[in-house]
Amino acid sequence: MKTTVPHLQKGDLVGVIALSSHGEPEKLGEGLSFLDELGLHYIVGDSIYAQHHYLAGNDDMRLIDFQDMVKNPQVKAIFCITGGYGSARIAEKIDYALLEENPKIFWGFSDITYLHCAINEYANLITFHGPMLMAASKIDNLSKKMFLQLFSPMEIQYTEAISPLTTIAEGVARGELIGGNLQRLVNTVGTKFEVCTEGKILLLEERGEAIPKIDAMLQQLKQARKLEQLAGVVIGSFIETGSDEEELHAVIKDYFAELGIPVVAGFKIGHENMNIAIPLGADAILDAQEKVLKILPGVY
Repeated sequence: MKTTVPHLQKGDLVGVIALSSHGEPEKLGEGLSFLDELGLHYIVGDSIYAQHHYLAGNDDMRLIDFQDMVKNPQVKAIFCITGGYGSARIAEKIDYALLEENPKIFWGFSDITYLHCAINEYANLITFHGPMLMAASKIDNLSKKMFLQLFSPMEIQYTEAISPLTTIAEGVARGELIGGNLQRLVNTVGTKFEVCTEGKILLLEERGEAIPKIDAMLQQLKQARKLEQLAGVVIGSFIETGSDEEELHAVIKDYFAELGIPVVAGFKIGHENMNIAIPLGADAILDAQEKVLKILPGVY
């Protein structure tokens, strides 16, 4: 597994930035209020209020925001507030050695999947796939409680007590948990940040893509030979597909059922009000018979 990062304590300072699309800064107060509830202090990057076309400020501004938060020894965590698109534009310019020398919590999802892949690989650090702060007023209580994993080492155990799960293929696997948004994982293929899947448990989630597009993206991962050496697959939230769950599962089966690895669908990880935060790069066990995903802590 990747290296765990230092845990938070009440009173710690955290950074809030936008590395992707332009957000709605007028809604930032909801996220900052949630940080207050967690007992954290915060500083807000210039990217939060900036706009450059469809981005949260130009590439240099977003990069500087990120690097400044990494370099600041008082900042113990970096929270992203927007998804959309844009993180890939700065990935090549990030100083990953600097981040590895100054390990800290990095949190976000959706478009941030691209940076999760990059940081996991080039800084060798665990990162956190979790809801954006801008959604703090919309996510459910359990999703809010998942932020507590940042304050002390906590093993996560996801069972059907959280949501109904469907076994697509039987088996038990242990490996490093990776992945995130399907589109952004596909975007890494052919780049220096190409997702490494060998021996890994792969998380997939997506929003607003029709079944044929999902099929096409899975086909690209297959042809890029990213599915052959997987240890297991965790299917998170696939919403706004225009189809029912049965059709989604049929496509999932086409790609994963014959691989001889456990595949389980139904995890509320992704673009929903319930969005269970998990550490990427941590060691995990997926048991398709018992329908349970166990993940080691992401902090120490």
